[in-house]
Amino acid sequence: MLRNGAAGGGGGGAAAGGGGQRPVRVWCDGCYDMVHYGHSNQLRQARAMGDYLIVGVHTDEEIAKHKGPPVFTQEERYKMVQAIKWVDEIAPGAPYVTTLETLDKYSCDFCVHGDDITLTIDGKDTYEEVKTAGRYRECKRTQGVSTTDLVGRMLLMTKAHHSNIDEDLDYRKHTDNFGKGPKGHSPWTGVSQFLQTSQKIIQFASGKEPEPGDTIIYVAGAFDLFHVGHVDFLEKVHQLAEKPYIIAGLHFDQEVNRYKGKNYPIMNIHERTLSVLACRYVSEVVIGAPYAVTADLLDHFRVSPCVPRVFTAQCCVFLQEPKRRGIFQLVDSGSNLTTDIIVQRIIKNRLEFEARNQKKEAKELAVLEAMRRLEEEKH
Repeated sequence: MLRNGAAGGGGGGAAAGGGGQRPVRVWCDGCYDMVHYGHSNQLRQARAMGDYLIVGVHTDEEIAKHKGPPVFTQEERYKMVQAIKWVDEIAPGAPYVTTLETLDKYSCDFCVHGDDITLTIDGKDTYEEVKTAGRYRECKRTQGVSTTDLVGRMLLMTKAHHSNIDEDLDYRKHTDNFGKGPKGHSPWTGVSQFLQTSQKIIQFASGKEPEPGDTIIYVAGAFDLFHVGHVDFLEKVHQLAEKPYIIAGLHFDQEVNRYKGKNYPIMNIHERTLSVLACRYVSEVVIGAPYAVTADLLDHFRVSPCVPRVFTAQCCVFLQEPKRRGIFQLVDSGSNLTTDIIVQRIIKNRLEFEARNQKKEAKELAVLEAMRRLEEEKH
């Protein structure tokens, strides 16, 4: 088992040592492939239900058996989950079906999952056993994103994910009986539009101001499809000081498209903001940071070192001010993973991922149909 530092966020269970009661230990598990803010939000909610959160992560073999090929390797996924600030511990190689034996092995009181459904290769609910035993809790699924959705965006490589749904679509006329999504599409897997709110940002943000003695470090970039390459970079930046306070500047979508071209970014500015805020190494985010690192920006945040996410010859002009002040630093993350490489992984195995998406949605639609029939029988 891999252990992280203490997680942020209030515990909803008995405090350790409080009146002799032991801490409430919470279990979450999943593939956590292409870790996104939806995963982070689930873990945030789960952590708030107890005092200590353990996250089980499935192996590549298990995922391939039940869902199809994962985008990231298990080692990459382990590191991504470990970097989420609400996670206290991860359990590598967790079984795909959650059992009472697993909960007991890690001394967990209950497990938490979103209000969607997870199915085995045979179409069975992976949480059936723990639900029957009363050791299951549910949290709200984050609407507007899923790994299936993100894979679909990359397969299409269009800008549709930054646009509103077709204005001709009258949602009320095209929803199923549960009012959950367009007819013929799963409300869990189908692409939906993410709507940012101030409350969501508050939930993800640490809310902590820099303290005396903190070293304020500024980094900037797109941070698109927040991945293990970003985590490796931020971890190395975090090691630059004894008390680091890292501020991440995120460029607007138009700016990212200007310097990256093609149909980037894959995720919009609001999605990228939550993804970065969920990282344990980041203290604050500047939404829509200027591409040029200006004197005003450095003075406002009292920046000590300034570390670019990606350094190229083109950056020289835009990093003149931190270089002039002698606070410019280069950091070797040790990782060569980029958003481009992730997209290439998807494109290379296009047919496999298309089949994976279709198979997952077909299973979910079968469950929806069964739910409809049960509802009709009751009435």
